[in-house]
Amino acid sequence: MKALTGGTATRPTIAIFASDKGPGDAERASIMSQAGTYFARRGARIVCLAEGRSVAIPLITSARAAGGEIIVIGDETFALPRALVSVPLEQFAEADQRLARVGALADAFVGLPGSLASISSLYLSWLKAGGAAAGKPVVFYNRNHAFEVLRGYMADVVAHSVPHHERLVQFSDSIEDLWARVSRLAA
Repeated sequence: MKALTGGTATRPTIAIFASDKGPGDAERASIMSQAGTYFARRGARIVCLAEGRSVAIPLITSARAAGGEIIVIGDETFALPRALVSVPLEQFAEADQRLARVGALADAFVGLPGSLASISSLYLSWLKAGGAAAGKPVVFYNRNHAFEVLRGYMADVVAHSVPHHERLVQFSDSIEDLWARVSRLAA
């Protein structure tokens, strides 16, 4: 796996985009907890973006409980809840700066079922990291068909215009498979 600033070759940094705000799947907090625990136990560093007052608290708390390393990127007004004050927080005034920082830190990107805002942030951060040219993979956890429309778009449209797109964008139906794909693609 790729190393990050001062990291080791066996410890990927994964930008995970998730949200438990808004309508939709009631089990999103549980999914975040499962992913945080599973990824942390396998040594991944996790980067989360704090947008407005929203941050993936279940993901962060479960990853910390499993001994994981987490970095939160937020705006200048964002403050972590008291229980998470020991989590590193980097603050940037502009949204472009925050997205670029997440993109620079990440070896790979993960989209968990959540809001349209979280997936939009994943896409913009991936673009700031160089998009397809940078070769940083994106894996979506397609729980309850959360990304079925995107999966169809990739198969029907992107497959015909972007060579080897399957090396960059994949879909998973379990947390275990999600990790397997991320760790293999980020290698």
